[in-house]
Parts: sequence; structure tokens; C-alpha cells
Amino acid sequence: GERWLTQPLSPVLGTTDGEGVAANIRFPSPTRLVDEAVAAASGIEADDDAWAPQRVLWQLLEVIDSCVGGPWGTVLAAHLGDGAGDHRAGRRFATAEHLRDLFRSYEQHRPAMLTEWAAGQDTDGAGGALEPDLHWQAELWRRLRAVLGTPSPAERLDATCEKLIEQPALHDLPARLSVFGATRLSTAQRQVLRALGEHRDVHLWLPHPSPALWASLAHEQPPTRRRTDRTALQVRHPLTASLARDVGELQLLLHDVTTVHHPGDHPSGTLLAEVQAAIRQERPPTQAASADGTIQVHACHGPPRQVEVLREALLRLFQDDDTLEPRDVLVMCPDVETYAPLVRAAFGQPGPGGPSTGAAGHDHPAHGLRVRLADRSLRQTNPLLDTVAGLLDLAQGRVTASQVLDLAATEPVRRRFGFDDDDLDRLRDWAGRAGVRWGIGEQQRAAYALGQVRQGTWTTGLDRILLGVAADETELGHVDTALPLDDVDSSDIELAGQLAELVDRLDEVLTHLQGPQPVRDWIAALTGALELLTDTSDADAWQLAQARRELAEAAEHGHDAELRLADVRVLLRGRLAGRPTRANFRTGSLTVCTMVPMRSVPHRVVALLGLDDGVFPRGGALDGDDVLQRDPCLGERDPRSEDRQLLLDAVMSAGDHLLLLYTGADPVSGATRPPAVPLGELIDVGRSTNYFPIAFMVRQAAWTAGVDLSRAPLPRRPIGLKLGNMLTVATPKGAA
Repeated sequence: GERWLTQPLSPVLGTTDGEGVAANIRFPSPTRLVDEAVAAASGIEADDDAWAPQRVLWQLLEVIDSCVGGPWGTVLAAHLGDGAGDHRAGRRFATAEHLRDLFRSYEQHRPAMLTEWAAGQDTDGAGGALEPDLHWQAELWRRLRAVLGTPSPAERLDATCEKLIEQPALHDLPARLSVFGATRLSTAQRQVLRALGEHRDVHLWLPHPSPALWASLAHEQPPTRRRTDRTALQVRHPLTASLARDVGELQLLLHDVTTVHHPGDHPSGTLLAEVQAAIRQERPPTQAASADGTIQVHACHGPPRQVEVLREALLRLFQDDDTLEPRDVLVMCPDVETYAPLVRAAFGQPGPGGPSTGAAGHDHPAHGLRVRLADRSLRQTNPLLDTVAGLLDLAQGRVTASQVLDLAATEPVRRRFGFDDDDLDRLRDWAGRAGVRWGIGEQQRAAYALGQVRQGTWTTGLDRILLGVAADETELGHVDTALPLDDVDSSDIELAGQLAELVDRLDEVLTHLQGPQPVRDWIAALTGALELLTDTSDADAWQLAQARRELAEAAEHGHDAELRLADVRVLLRGRLAGRPTRANFRTGSLTVCTMVPMRSVPHRVVALLGLDDGVFPRGGALDGDDVLQRDPCLGERDPRSEDRQLLLDAVMSAGDHLLLLYTGADPVSGATRPPAVPLGELIDVGRSTNYFPIAFMVRQAAWTAGVDLSRAPLPRRPIGLKLGNMLTVATPKGAA
């Protein structure tokens, strides 16, 4: 939201009115702001703290190794497979990382619990005793604290806040602080912001969906436990009751601060405006709206069709409104990695290092739109890091023929060895006819007790290919145990040599990616692998620099720690995964990003892709090791509630149009699929209460324009949705 804030501020912050310049304004996240204040008061920089996540992980790993045999750690020992053979050894680093994240969560949301643990009391920090099967966590944390030799941030929190109050000049924060867009603040963040507010103006600008709801809950006292919260029973609007728990809990936790309502200008006369007004005023909608298309729900046949329907819907909006620009459109999805390549294909965007198709002569009008993909993983934006991940997969698996050929087809590898598309097709043909199945040689086969079986390996396959360059099978017959591969011309000598060189170098690389070894050796092996197997153009030289930097930073604080291959995969998994980045809203491009908090800044058109059942909201079983999830307190993080809040934020941030898309039918069988539960609640409210007038409809998207519906697995009649006593009939229009 930085750019969204800067643009309206620029006309009023210049030396003269209307100057249009906003500079020297810092936009740290709430977490960063709090960390800076704490560092100034404690004298310990966040990155230098012994409890910093990137540092404490390696110490925790050592503590786990030294304590796993103790009587208090039988639960942990059983999980790690102590004495049960080698099959669980790969859990070691993943377990340490998971426990590090749990301790970090406790530090932020329930610091009182860690303070009591430090005093030797096994409590849950909220007035209850720690459950017996979790006592090992308290003991493990105490042993970690003893090794680090310094109090944890949770123990230092009260003293830090007192110091911020007593010595406000300790840090150089301005006299006025503004926090925008938060829907959840941790206990530690609230405590530090309150301390800063003793001598400064601290303003929390909260996007609340319903001022009427805020007023009705203004005098409620917050309960400690979430299970005792009864304020949801006072909520009259069904959508607010089911989707707004996050912001409602934050309001309760801020019950003693001064509140000011700043009403905005809201449009009227459309279905979307009526829905938003009903939520704001805590009432069912009373004004009937026409079929204006301001709210659209599209049921599609899989993610690819969702993107195509979105494309056509956006083009129709651009066609109908000359004032609408790509920068006015925000597209969010729960899983950006799934939809990013589909968006690139549908909108004609270039892949990493590839040419753009959005130039003159494009085949589709959407190819002329500027689209920006945010929150991509490093694997997707840097092909060299994708190669690193692929090599780790090869080292963990059987090194199948298809895996090696897929590696050869990646841009950095094919550039290194000079493969073109015809060469790759030729290599696949050779590998198939030479009988290559899996394994380079004995090393990979030995892991499966098949070290003496050479048939089907790359070694025997290459023998056949290289012999085939010299002669065909009718001229030489068998040479030892190898039969020359037929139809390998003398002109293929260079290609065969390149393949042999690739396999030989890959064998060398995989040899160094085995067995327990210090993390610095793992990083050296992966860096060396990039030198042996990949190459980049001068324009893409940054990719190698970034890859080296990421690998070095991953091992920055754990050079001597011994890791297995499975540990290294976990170590790099988080660094290579997608992460929220600067979305750079309002830069002139249509933005596609992940659904994360504080992203739903106002846009004229808001579209949500992938609201599929089982995908949204984020699910999964409760973490049995998480103390907070056993009996959560008010305001503690819940991913499912967070996603529900994101849907409500999207509804309220849409200015002109709201587009919601989900997989409503199996793309193969045509079987009906339900929408995500929160989206289903949106539709169910309409069915049961006449919440939506007849204009609201679920549109069943056909496969494509001109499709023969008699052969497609789609209903051959219009789709009907009963809304109370009304019936909406929608016929697909055009391609959608």
C-alpha cells in the first residue's frame, strides 16, 4: 500500500500546495517498526540478536542433537526416529525449523508463557497449566536459553517498553507514527505501540467493514480465550459474522484506545454498492439493483479456464468503460505459483528471460495489456535457482531418464551445452531407443540394492549412443555388452559428445550431493554445480550473482553444522518459495498477487482467482505441537480466519466491479464441484434470505466460443440459481 498512500499524500506534503512530490517518507512494516523501536531501547539490533530466527535455528539444532536422549524428550526422540534406523533421520532439520517457528510465534503472541517457562513454570501463559504431552517443549526452550546465555525477547519485552516510556529520545522515530491497514497485531506489537504512544501520536488506520458493528462492540471487554468470545452473537449481518473475525478481535483488543470514525464517499445505485452498504450498516439489503454485472461469480472448468474467463471479463470492462485502465485492476489468488504461468499464457506475458508476445501483431487483444506478477518464488524468477532445486531432487531420487532430459531442457543448461530444440528432440529419441531408464551408474542403483544391474542406466545407454556414432549394429554387432545404437549419424558426433559431457558432469555433481557433511560443503557443492552445468547471457549475469548470494545467506550462521541431503532441501525450501514482495500497485500495470493481509487496497476492479474448495481458505489439520492452537487466545493468528478476512476485504475494496472465479466443474469429467466455503456462504446467504436481488448470478463458463455443447461435458440448458423465492437464469454470453 506504499504507493497507494504516497499518491494522495504528494499534493499536500510539498512546499507548495499541489506540488505533487512526496519524498523522504519511510514505509516500514509494523513488524519492522516495532523491531527498530525495540532495538533502540535494548541496544540489540534485530539481526544481531542471538534469538534472531536465522541465528537461533542452528543453536536449536545443536540443542536437539544433545538432548534427544533425555527422559524428558521421549516424544521428540520418537519423532526423530532415535534408535529406529535411518528412515527418519531426514526429519532433524525440518523439526528444528518447525520448533523455531513455534517459539517465534509464542514470543510474538504469548510472551507471558515464555517468561513463565524461563522461571521454571510449565504454563500456557494464559492462566492454565501446560498439557503434559507438551512439557518437553518448555524444557527444550529452557535448554536453548541456557545455551544462548541471554534472555529471550519475550523476557525483555516489559523492560523494553518501560525504557521506551521513560526515555522517549532513545530512538529517532518522528513525533507522529501511522500504521495503515492492519487486521491483526500481535501482543508484542500492541505493547510496543502503546509504549511509543506515551510520548508520540500513534495512529492506527484500520479498514473496518462496518462502522455500525464497531459502535455495537465499542464497550465490550475482551475475553482471554477465543472460545469464550460471544461478541459474534451480536453481529446481525451473516457475512460480517462469518468473515470478519480477525478485525473484530483486533477491535476488542484495542477497546481502551480513542477511536475516530472517518467516513468515506461511497457510490450507490449498483449491486456491489448495495452489498457494501448493507455490510457497513449491519442490515440486510433493501434496495433492489438491476443486473449490472458489478458482482460476478464465474464457475469454470479448472484453473486455465478461470484465467481465460477472467481475461474476457476484463476486456469487456475495458471496452465498456474508456476511463478504466490496467492500473485500476487488482487480481489476487491463493496460489500465485499455479496461476502465474496461466496468466502469462492468457495475457501474452514473457516468461523468465523469454520474449514478450505483447507486441504489435499479437493474436489477442489481452496481449496488449501490461500485467505484473508479484510474489513469485525465486525458482520462477531465477532459472539458476530452479536448477539448484532440480539437482537436489535428482540427488534425492533415482535420476530417471526424463529427469535428466528435463534438466538438459532448462535454459541455463541448454545454453551451457549448446542444445537447441531439435537437439533435445534427438536426445529424447536416443535415450528411449538406447533403453535408458534410471540411474547414471552403479551409485544410484546401489541405493536400491541393484548396484550390479547396469542395464537401463545412462552409462550403458551412452555406450550404445557413442558406439552408434562409429558404426551401426549391423557392422559391429555387440562390443563387449554394448550394441551400437542404429541411426546415429557421423554428423551427430558433437551432440553425442555434449550429452556424454553433461552426464559425466552431472555424475560428478551428484557425487558431492550425498551423505552428512558440513553445510559449507553443501553450499560449495551447489555453487560448483552451477559453474559446471549452467551458463547465462551477459544480460542475465545477475542470476548467478543472486544464486550465489542466496546460497551463501542460507548457510551464513551454520557453516560447521552437519546436514544430510533431506536437511539441505528443507534449508533451501523456504528461501526458494514464494514470498510476499512489493506489489507496486498503481504503476500502470494490471497487478496479479497473492492473497495476503494488507494487500486489499482500493481498486476499481478487484478479481479473485482460485476460490476453490480445498484450496481456499487454507486448511490442514491443527498442529498438535502448537501450544497456541490447543486453546487459542483472542487475537492469535488463525490462517483460515485470515483468509476469510481477506475475502471480506476484497469485497469492500472493490470500487466498480468484483469478479469471483472458482472451479465449478471437473475439467475432465464435468462433475460439479462446490465453491470454497466462504464463497459458498456468500451464495447461501442469498438463497436463504433474499440477500441478493435477482441481478446476482453464478455464471457457468463454457469451454470456448463456438464449442459443440452436445459433445462437451456441460449442461445443455441455462444454469438456474434459486434465491429465496426468486430464480435467476443466466445464459453464457460469448466465450464466458
